[in-house]
Amino acid sequence: MKNDPLSFRLNFITLTVALGGLLFGFDTAVISGIIGQVRAQFSLNVVLEGWLVSSGLLGCIIGVIITGFISDRIGRKKSILFAGVMFLLSALGCAFANNFNFLVLARLAGGIGVGMASVLSPMYIAEFAPAKSRGRMIAYYQLAITVGILLAYFSNAFLVSIAHNNFQSEWLQWFFTQETWRPMFLMMAIPSIIFLILLLKIPESPRWLVLVNRKDEAHKVLHQIRTIEEASKEIDDIKNDIHKVKKRISLLNPAVRLPLLIGMVLAILQQFSGINAIIYYGPSIFETAGIASDNALAFQVIIGTVNLLFTFVAIRYADKFGRKFLLKTGLTGIVLSLALCGLLFYLGQTSGFLLLILMLVYIACFAFSLGPVTWIIINEVFRTEVRLKGVAICTLALWVAVWLVGQFFPWLLQKAGPAVTFWLFAFFSLINLFFSWRVVKETKNKTLEEMESVFMSPH
Repeated sequence: MKNDPLSFRLNFITLTVALGGLLFGFDTAVISGIIGQVRAQFSLNVVLEGWLVSSGLLGCIIGVIITGFISDRIGRKKSILFAGVMFLLSALGCAFANNFNFLVLARLAGGIGVGMASVLSPMYIAEFAPAKSRGRMIAYYQLAITVGILLAYFSNAFLVSIAHNNFQSEWLQWFFTQETWRPMFLMMAIPSIIFLILLLKIPESPRWLVLVNRKDEAHKVLHQIRTIEEASKEIDDIKNDIHKVKKRISLLNPAVRLPLLIGMVLAILQQFSGINAIIYYGPSIFETAGIASDNALAFQVIIGTVNLLFTFVAIRYADKFGRKFLLKTGLTGIVLSLALCGLLFYLGQTSGFLLLILMLVYIACFAFSLGPVTWIIINEVFRTEVRLKGVAICTLALWVAVWLVGQFFPWLLQKAGPAVTFWLFAFFSLINLFFSWRVVKETKNKTLEEMESVFMSPH
């Protein structure tokens, strides 16, 4: 990164907003170490346990929907602040819930924060980023998600390790030893508070300011992160783009229809590659393979670390080699690794390290391609006037796909077996590879206002 004041300001804004991804990852992963304790605490049956997990997902869908209504009205910054407040309320509510219904309500609030952040954080970054580094900067959001997942795993492990201490205070003994799941939830309050404090120091999106006819404020914001000449040109481009779109705005317009198709297909097929199933059910998969899984946390940490490290590949090369190159390269590795995992299960050759290696190859390929590039493309292909609607629709499609995989994966694993399950994930990834090769457009080095020419071009 450059060290001049403009670059420092831009990087500060990007990394601050990317923390929404960290909270997203933390909230999603923290439940993995908690569900068993909560099940015992409240004597949950299978239906109530499923409701506790799915309540967060329901909140995500609600969060995506309400973001589409409020962000264009009150602005990107206030909407992200609201998401941060929901994260904090969820952490506090879950930690001090006195009954199961209140716990579910607090999880629902956290889900709303996740859903809003999944729309707003990468979109806000896209609206600030220069064309030449937009891919790298949006990829920080995916990086933050992986960091949040790892922090949740380590946080849970730390709290379990101190749960055996003899605390002098009766209250501390109850909180940390008898009901360890409570501080596991409370830990999310720390990054939530940091997130909210830092958000107060960032400006509103210049593109939203132009959209609501506050052009002088937009000039001031852009002057903090661009040269005077660059800021003036960008303001003119945004105004011209909004003026053109207002004349013929429609989600059925060819300039919008193709980006919407690309964003929705990539979002759905990202989840149909099985990433969440493999991360969350990894220990179960290894147990099915006959491999001892006494330390599930160790497995999760290995997966999470590989996921984190290979996200840096996308940060380094998304703007150099382009989105399509990363997608095609990563998807090729994903298809091969999933197909070979299925073959190992089919042949019953799962007792060695080859299965672990193939799964790590899959995670690595996902981390530098489908993971970050899907978020990059979704947030850069729509023009200013329709960006929020387009991003919200694509993100909603992603969360519906998350729900479908979460609902049907355990059933599929039990009824069809792991071999067929892995081959099905490979099949969907093969479709994605063909789609990325034939339909997805390259968008590197293009400004957000140049996207119409990209998608109206025959090439």
